[in-house]
Amino acid sequence: MDQLLDFAKILLPAGLVLYAMYLVVRAFVQKELRQSALEIQLKSKETVLPLRLQAYERLTLLIERLNPNNLLVRLFDGSLSARQFQQVLLREIRDEFNHNLSQQIYVSEEAWNLVKNVREDLVMLINGAVTALPDDAPALELSKAVLQAYGNRDNELGSYALSQLKSEIQETF
Repeated sequence: MDQLLDFAKILLPAGLVLYAMYLVVRAFVQKELRQSALEIQLKSKETVLPLRLQAYERLTLLIERLNPNNLLVRLFDGSLSARQFQQVLLREIRDEFNHNLSQQIYVSEEAWNLVKNVREDLVMLINGAVTALPDDAPALELSKAVLQAYGNRDNELGSYALSQLKSEIQETF
């Protein structure tokens, strides 16, 4: 019985010391894991933030390039018919949009939907303008019709999309 009591006198303090060490080591490991996760998150933000900024820049540029005032001047060719010019415009819109498709992973769903709506709105504007023209109309007539239809709008989707992109990026900072 004395041996059991002596054994308990040794085992009980040793067990308490081991338990205390376990608690200290567990707290240390948890702190290190939190610190490591925080560092990984910070490095991730350092990597992703420039890509997000670049995506917003590229989408802003896309919206500006798709503005009828810029698009028509940049692509105008007086030797084309209105239908041929329509095809040139639609191809350019499609190419510009496809070139920037990957940017959608860096912006919000709302921002990406606005960019898609700008593109779709412009395509409808061009297609609507060309259907109102005679088949033999020159490209200049299509340009005038698109600009007139664009100018007659009360709300311009491109301007709204640009302001939303700016608002989103300002929320980041």
